[in-house]
Amino acid sequence: MDVAPDWLCAAHTTLTFPGPHAVPDTEGPLRGVIGARRFEAHPTVRKDGSVAWWLVDDTDHQLAREALHVERERTAFLAKASNVLLSSLNLGRCMDVTAQMAAESLADAALAIAPPRGHRLSVVTCLRGGSPVLSTLAVAPDDVPGLGEALRGFPPVPSRWIDPATAPAWMVPEGFGPIGSIVITPLPGHGVAAGALILLRKTENAAFSDEEETFARLFAARAGAAMSAARLYAEQTAITDVLMQELLPPTLHHICGVDFAGRYRPSAEHERIGGDFYDVHPAAVEGEASLVSLGDVCGKGLEAAVLTGKIRNTLHALLPLADDHQRMLSLLNTALLSSRHTRFATLVLASAVRRGNAVDLKLTSGGHPSPLIIRSDGTVEEADTNGTLIGALPDITASTATASLAPGESCVLYTDGITEAKGGPMGDALFGEDRLKRTLAGCAGMPAEGIVEHVQMMAAQWLGNRPHDDMAVVVISAPRTHHLSAVNGRTRGRFTA
Repeated sequence: MDVAPDWLCAAHTTLTFPGPHAVPDTEGPLRGVIGARRFEAHPTVRKDGSVAWWLVDDTDHQLAREALHVERERTAFLAKASNVLLSSLNLGRCMDVTAQMAAESLADAALAIAPPRGHRLSVVTCLRGGSPVLSTLAVAPDDVPGLGEALRGFPPVPSRWIDPATAPAWMVPEGFGPIGSIVITPLPGHGVAAGALILLRKTENAAFSDEEETFARLFAARAGAAMSAARLYAEQTAITDVLMQELLPPTLHHICGVDFAGRYRPSAEHERIGGDFYDVHPAAVEGEASLVSLGDVCGKGLEAAVLTGKIRNTLHALLPLADDHQRMLSLLNTALLSSRHTRFATLVLASAVRRGNAVDLKLTSGGHPSPLIIRSDGTVEEADTNGTLIGALPDITASTATASLAPGESCVLYTDGITEAKGGPMGDALFGEDRLKRTLAGCAGMPAEGIVEHVQMMAAQWLGNRPHDDMAVVVISAPRTHHLSAVNGRTRGRFTA
């Protein structure tokens, strides 16, 4: 017993006191350490009552079990990191999660650093058990060994080559104390580095091992992919917002003595643009006509919206020819035929100019539904204009109609998304031109904005929640004139038509 280890002596005493008995049924073999090795001890009770112990060297098996356990923990950590990081396309959120998860599982503190913008770095710092803190610093990455290379995507410098004493003050979190070991590794992105990750350990903890550095790079690869995806999404969103501003329909108002109002509803509620469009180009010279264009491109969604952008830009370039509608449509037709698009469009042009209290109109349709004119007595007239599609045939035809709006009267331009809205009690009836005319007859005397709102509301009620095409409406109105007169010493308003 003098040479036996304590754990084996205790087990032997338990087995033989107060006398030898059968080997107890335990959950597993007895294990313990002898010297630098680990053994399993298996007892055997002999016939004379003594107990013989068989020792089996279990060191390699134990090391394998411990390595497997560590590997499982690391795999679970990487899986969790991937899920958390890829659940957001917000770059700031990705940097926060990267720093926080690294500080909790890989180091005593971690810094997630974005690629420099000019001479400034965006740095998220997190202590173990703390919350990530964002700061923007005017520092030189190349002053920190390995950081400049990591931000450029070069392979990491081994931690044993980095002297913790050279760490600049901005890299050491407040209250952290002396640094014992540093790991700096790139955050790989899609083609270019997404940033860098710095891991810090205190002097009282063991330095980073080669195995831990390798594992840190595995984590950094996942964090870099998430940050790169978030940055790419942010850039695409910014580009989309800029381009979207050019594609969105304009806000209409009172221009050159004429009231304009418009409203657009895309075919899908989650979309902001589509195949219907309208524009109002104010007259360059006082007394000349403003040009209104409203059209419908074949198709829906982004592809149709791209073509509407081209049509709107082309019409803007053709504004010097605004007095000649047919020439404008002919040149636009040529431009569409020479483009790579195979889509066509319908279009209506309206020139509106204030003359006295009335508004004179010139209307030309290129394959588009004819404008409707609301008279002061509720009569709805259809403008006598028609023409061929734009962008479908080498030569087009179009006729131009003229009309005059008295004060309070309006002209309505619309796309077929309104008349072809399918709904009603049975869900399969079109809103139709007749129903649209009856709706407009009830809008006599209403301001332009009110007519637009009413038409869109009636079409929406007819549709319910059913699918529909893009819908656009533009209203041109001759404002009612307002005069002031004195009666009994008081001033009061009087509208005249």
